[in-house]
Amino acid sequence: MLRLVLPKGSLERATMELFEQADLAVSRGSDVDYRGTIDDPRVAEVKILRPQEIPRYVADGLFDLGITGRDWIEETGADVVSLGELHYSKASARPVNVVLAVAEGSPAHSVRDLAAAHDVVRVSTEYPALTTRYFEAAEVKATVMLSYGATEAKIPDIADAVVEITETGRALRAAKLRVIETILVSHTELIANRAAYDDPVRRHAMAQLHTLLSGTLEARGKVLVKLNVAESALARVIELLPSMKSPTLSKLFGGDDYAVETVVPKDTINTLIPALKDAGATDIIELPLAKIVH
Repeated sequence: MLRLVLPKGSLERATMELFEQADLAVSRGSDVDYRGTIDDPRVAEVKILRPQEIPRYVADGLFDLGITGRDWIEETGADVVSLGELHYSKASARPVNVVLAVAEGSPAHSVRDLAAAHDVVRVSTEYPALTTRYFEAAEVKATVMLSYGATEAKIPDIADAVVEITETGRALRAAKLRVIETILVSHTELIANRAAYDDPVRRHAMAQLHTLLSGTLEARGKVLVKLNVAESALARVIELLPSMKSPTLSKLFGGDDYAVETVVPKDTINTLIPALKDAGATDIIELPLAKIVH
């Protein structure tokens, strides 16, 4: 039913892991194969292509559904429907930033400072359209040069500044560059072709796939905690429990004790379980979660 295109390159591994965890595992002959299949009646075709190309291909109707970054949607100006952000990137759940960076020793601390120091600012970037619009909006004269990689190395001989993507800032710091402005905060997004989205059958299938993917991401970093507690200790235990809404309580058969369950952040569990035991909880169980669907 749906022709799907997924990103190759830096997002590839994280995307394949997400789809597998969402019970939409992509099968292909090898890691370098550009074609794949998903054993799901809603997916007719899977291609793995560069994220830079995906917005245009989806906009042109070559694919119904795709995953790419907001940075490439903005760079290409593609007319697509965004079904929503998917909070994952190459190394974390954080977004990536498209930033303006200069050499560590540069006196510039803003795009205006660059204008004051240079009649025409030389800028190297893999985002020429986005960068050109940014400098035009700032009313700063710039020569924007397309970079095919190793953008950080262009300063100072080739460029006065670079517009580059960063998730942690580590690569920029290693190249002795300093961020002076953030141009765009970019999340990974699920995008659709407008004509395909206007078809109710395909739109429903898109929404179902989105539910599986977003539910899987929602479950990451969370666990289900189940425990028993006497009525006399119930208030103390409940006070300790964070929850998405409120904990679920059930009266145990044949007594005054309660069964309690709730979803909590995984990174709190090492202090939470001992605290629950100290407060009177017993039979505490921690269970992994695959999906949370609201």
